[in-house]
Amino acid sequence: MTDALPAQPTLRRVKAFGIRPKRDLGQNFLIDSNILGVIERAAELTGDDVVLEVGGGVGVLTEHLAPLVAHTHVVELDRSLEPALRDALAPYEDRSTLHLADAMALDLVALDPAPTKVVANLPYGIAAGAILRTIEDLPHVTRWVAMVQKEVGERFAAGAGTPAYGVPSVLAQLACDVRVHRAVARTVFYPVPNVDSVLVLLERTGPAPARGLRELVQRGFAHRRKTLVKSVSMAGGLPAGASADGDPRERLRAAVVALGHPADVRAERLAPAEFRALWEALT
Repeated sequence: MTDALPAQPTLRRVKAFGIRPKRDLGQNFLIDSNILGVIERAAELTGDDVVLEVGGGVGVLTEHLAPLVAHTHVVELDRSLEPALRDALAPYEDRSTLHLADAMALDLVALDPAPTKVVANLPYGIAAGAILRTIEDLPHVTRWVAMVQKEVGERFAAGAGTPAYGVPSVLAQLACDVRVHRAVARTVFYPVPNVDSVLVLLERTGPAPARGLRELVQRGFAHRRKTLVKSVSMAGGLPAGASADGDPRERLRAAVVALGHPADVRAERLAPAEFRALWEALT
């Protein structure tokens, strides 16, 4: 006699396809179906949306999203999950695409149709990088709803001068309004992770920062115990695109003072809009 499959969709598919979650890939599958509705409502999906889901897992979020939108792109690195994902997408094969690839290497610009929303239970190891990459490479995306490690979500939403504030905070907030939507209990996942999670919500307000501005932010935070001017200097100086007139350190110092900060201010004290103003003053 064959054992009955579990009623819960994730556990049913895990058993049916003999799946063993891989810790090294950050695989923690959603097993609380109620959270799917929370994600859907936060994403504000319409029938015209094209969704990008990074980290398809066993396809439970996938099959929840697919009937609601015009097209679903699902990216999954683990090829052992392909049968489960094909099963989830089978009813929607005419309006879905499965990409068995590394999301951090996939040519996002080439996705057709172009995504308008990113909705995902992101693998912990790539969560921050995946969000920043999609902000940069997918200009038509207007909204992100992502399950991430609590610390990652708080970092993206952090304000200037707070301990969590850093490069991801600035780069994301230069293009989006960012907030932690809600905390998520560990028990909604299988296996239960060792960290807390949150849903982070981003809504685009403008284009991704230009390369020079991104590099200025990265260099400004490269040496957190140093002043902004010193950190930028130690990290390679002003990025390409800055004006070549005069001494770079003096120009940067003068631009900082013009913003109303002391010359020895650290990067974590500057709001995202001030980094933009700083770059504009330097170019």
